[in-house]
Amino acid sequence: MTTIEYLMNGFGTALIWYNLLFAFVGVLIGTAVGVLPGIGPMSGVALLIPVTATITGGLPPEQAATSAIILLAGVYYGAMYGGSTTSILLNTPGESSSVVTTLDGYQMAKKGRAGSALSIAAIGSFVGGAVTIIAMVLLAEPLSNIALKFGPAEYFSLMLLGLAAVSGLAGKSVTKALMMTICGLLIGTIGIDNVSGIARFTFDIPWLYQGIEFLTIAVGLFALGEVFKTILEKEEEEEDIAKINNLLPSKSELKESAGPIARGSILGFFIGILPGAGATLASFFSYLTEKRISKTPEKFGTGTIAGVAAPETANNAASGGAMIPLLTLGIPGSGTTAILMGALMMYNVQPGPLLFDDHPDVAWGLIASMFIGNIMLLILNLPLVKVFAKIILTPKKYLLPIIIAISIFGVYAVQVSTYDLLLLLACGVLGYFLSKNDYPIAPLVLGLVLGPMIENNMRRALTITDGDYSIFFTRPLSLTFLIITALWLLIPVFMKMKGKKVIINVEG
Repeated sequence: MTTIEYLMNGFGTALIWYNLLFAFVGVLIGTAVGVLPGIGPMSGVALLIPVTATITGGLPPEQAATSAIILLAGVYYGAMYGGSTTSILLNTPGESSSVVTTLDGYQMAKKGRAGSALSIAAIGSFVGGAVTIIAMVLLAEPLSNIALKFGPAEYFSLMLLGLAAVSGLAGKSVTKALMMTICGLLIGTIGIDNVSGIARFTFDIPWLYQGIEFLTIAVGLFALGEVFKTILEKEEEEEDIAKINNLLPSKSELKESAGPIARGSILGFFIGILPGAGATLASFFSYLTEKRISKTPEKFGTGTIAGVAAPETANNAASGGAMIPLLTLGIPGSGTTAILMGALMMYNVQPGPLLFDDHPDVAWGLIASMFIGNIMLLILNLPLVKVFAKIILTPKKYLLPIIIAISIFGVYAVQVSTYDLLLLLACGVLGYFLSKNDYPIAPLVLGLVLGPMIENNMRRALTITDGDYSIFFTRPLSLTFLIITALWLLIPVFMKMKGKKVIINVEG
């Protein structure tokens, strides 16, 4: 079958009524998640994993996996859309990749141009998403074919690179990020060893024999951690929301934003493909690029439309770009894609080069649904901006109990274990203290997801060579990945030693 035939089959899967419903619910919830400051795509996706497991329970395994990932991916790129609303109206980024949008978006809102800013953000996000999906269709199959030639040594080195990339650029301290990565790797070793059958770090507790569940850790650290943070820390004073008058941008604004949207799409996509870079870095680079090439750089920060169009386009393009290494190589490029990878593995679907051969319905159905979801988001965001703006005013006393209820009932419905509920609460408390002390959580989740896979590939490589570690250095591709891994970790350290600042990515 050709790529076009596979894509048509994907649209056939995505256009089934319940998958259309899942895509719509996903982008709707994602927009709300993006609008609510502090929750972010990682918390939103983690929170909904147990919900998807419950509502897709009656479907056959392959269909359940497809429907679940369509909904969760919708939350991911929907949150990228929604983050612009609070940035523009309240000067408060909904999530980290919308930080740059506040610089010009809020200034436009203060000048009575909030409608234009929100519309251009929605249009730019749509174009960035569409460009990414086209690139995904063209690149997915060739990359998968290349990856099929990888041996266990190459996979070990590539996964090490993915781990180092996110760890090296997460949080304010590389040391703290690496500590969290090691914690994730250690948690991943708990349980019965698949190769030897020996119990590791179980302390003769039967519940630990099956290992620590990724779902419980992710929901606890992200969703409940955010709840405890909101409860225990004093709320900031509520700001006035800028009024939305005319929603349609003028012809001059559309013309002025065309270039930044085009450049942001391409730049965001290529930055998104890089493991560890993510949407935050893409939005920063896109904004700085536009400022550098602009004939009037002094206008940036005072309410220029290019300062909204470029970062909003780039962060959506990057979120789609991050899906390519996840689907084709099995390497999550950001914290959110690590959670999506864990969700796929819960449904016994292994992301990577064999995904397109073993589970074509899941892979191509997801790609097709992303195109449909982008159209849904454009239709939702333009006329319903005023409605989403009101979500900002949702009182915490109503919002927090809903998040707690979904977390507890969701995890229990999937795990059916009171021990998992105790672990969930413990992870919530731990998540609060970690974020309070600037310990990034994304590397821990990534270590938990990738750890067992790194160990299995290392063992397979050593089995082939009778324990000779030189296989990792004598195979050219494996050596290349290891060199890039070392540089990725060491360059930020050298830059810091010289007193230079490193652009940090927290999530995406």
